Amino acid sequence: MKGREVAIRRAAWLLVACLSLRPVFSGDIVHQDDVAPKRAGCENNFVLVKVPTWVNGVEDIEYVGVGARFGLTLESKEKHANNTKVVIADPPDFCTRPKEKLKGEVVVVQRGNCSFTTKSNIAEDANATAILIINNGTELFKMVCEVNQTDVKIGIPAVMLPQDAGANLEKLIKTFTNVSVQLYSPQRPLVDVAEVFLWLMAVGTILCASYWSARSAREAAIEHEKLLKDASDELGEIEGIGSSGVVDINTTSAVLFVVVASCFLVMLYKLMSYWFIEVLVVLFCIGGVEGLQTCLVAFLSCFRWFENSAQSFVKLPIFGAVSHLTLALSPFCIAFAVLWAVFRRVSYAWIGQDILGIALIITVLQIIRLPNLKVGTVLLSCAFLYDIFWVFVSKWWFHESVMIVVARGDKSGEDGIPMLLKIPRLFDPWGGYSIIGFGDIILPGLLVVFSLRYDMLAKKKIREGYFLWAMIAYGLGLLITYVALNLMDGHGQPALLYIVPFTLGTFLTLGKQRGDLMTLWTRGEPERPCPHIRLQPSQ
Repeated sequence: MKGREVAIRRAAWLLVACLSLRPVFSGDIVHQDDVAPKRAGCENNFVLVKVPTWVNGVEDIEYVGVGARFGLTLESKEKHANNTKVVIADPPDFCTRPKEKLKGEVVVVQRGNCSFTTKSNIAEDANATAILIINNGTELFKMVCEVNQTDVKIGIPAVMLPQDAGANLEKLIKTFTNVSVQLYSPQRPLVDVAEVFLWLMAVGTILCASYWSARSAREAAIEHEKLLKDASDELGEIEGIGSSGVVDINTTSAVLFVVVASCFLVMLYKLMSYWFIEVLVVLFCIGGVEGLQTCLVAFLSCFRWFENSAQSFVKLPIFGAVSHLTLALSPFCIAFAVLWAVFRRVSYAWIGQDILGIALIITVLQIIRLPNLKVGTVLLSCAFLYDIFWVFVSKWWFHESVMIVVARGDKSGEDGIPMLLKIPRLFDPWGGYSIIGFGDIILPGLLVVFSLRYDMLAKKKIREGYFLWAMIAYGLGLLITYVALNLMDGHGQPALLYIVPFTLGTFLTLGKQRGDLMTLWTRGEPERPCPHIRLQPSQ
């Protein structure tokens, strides 16, 4: 196997460990909601709250808090929110009544020494218009009512701010004479344009990879038929001929995927830090250069101006035979990846990340193939269980979702791992990105690519084949993932929980109904002119 193919094969198994799909929020919210069930007076939905500040009439920093389960609900539009002066509570914890009543200000109090509802009741009695409770940690804590509390009919809004935001706000109040805030909670759009474009990006990536792979398989089949005609008496030589650079997954490697990916994910979780993210960035750039270079060479080779340079080779140490076109494109691809790595923190860096990611995914789907439906079923079933375990079940052992923690890059000082496609949420007042992991495209994409390759070799029409229905199933599965994401109030969802049943279930059902299931399950390709001779990919 060539050095390039080995590198991409390793990159593929590295990338499929990133199997999360979640939006990015402005803060982390923690609490076991089931401990404090809703009841009368304590039934608000938890919402993120914008807290812009004004210093002497000039707009300053905007903080993000979370509304309490109790209290008055907040305005959703900024123009309807009042600009109100903010003061520091005396006493700071506001567990006892202040000596003097407030004059309709927003009061800032410290968490602790009494319940949230007690503080809010005292603030309301003191004539405050709202209460900002400063947490004793950097996260946002969901404020709920105590189990046996009855005084929960609170008529002012209560908002939790993280510790660092509270410290900054208190510093402003002590430094300047007139500090005011607004409190409002803008609603997220039901569907953001970013989700539509991300859906099109994922589906389009699999579509391109499918046709590229199917074209390569058809060319290999044509070459195979020519060899049968020209050398029918040299069967020994024909037996090893196949598509150059293709790696078939077997059942053992499909099962091993769960073990390797799980170990890799735990390693990411335990070693997550700034330097470790930097290592992942380097690995992503190496894989991105390989993918971008492969895609560009394949695309430009279709034009007659580049045919000669694509078909003429030079032998290099380690890399072996490399085409002149590849050598010409390498500096551009390397420069593109390096520029992305250097400027990856700027607002538009997601474009470069998506270009490198899409190119790498297409290349991986071109090189790594499913030989039959049996291997595909084992691989996707294992990935299905893997995704569910590390998103949901891992909370029981690690007290947090390992997959989501890794995806967003907690404790790393970065926005998350780079092995993701992402698009900024354009019309979301809270900003952030819509994100999909490489594995959520690569793993089901292997099955979709296999379906078109089979259809072309079997010369099936589009409606009689499996590719159209596999693409529809993948698109619907990804769409249902977005629906579930919105219904679950943005909580991380394992995309393969929805995609695998759609794609694999559709394939198995159609295969059984059409009588092709045995061929798909064992051979993975239609009968050839000489049944005892079959294309074997080079290993």
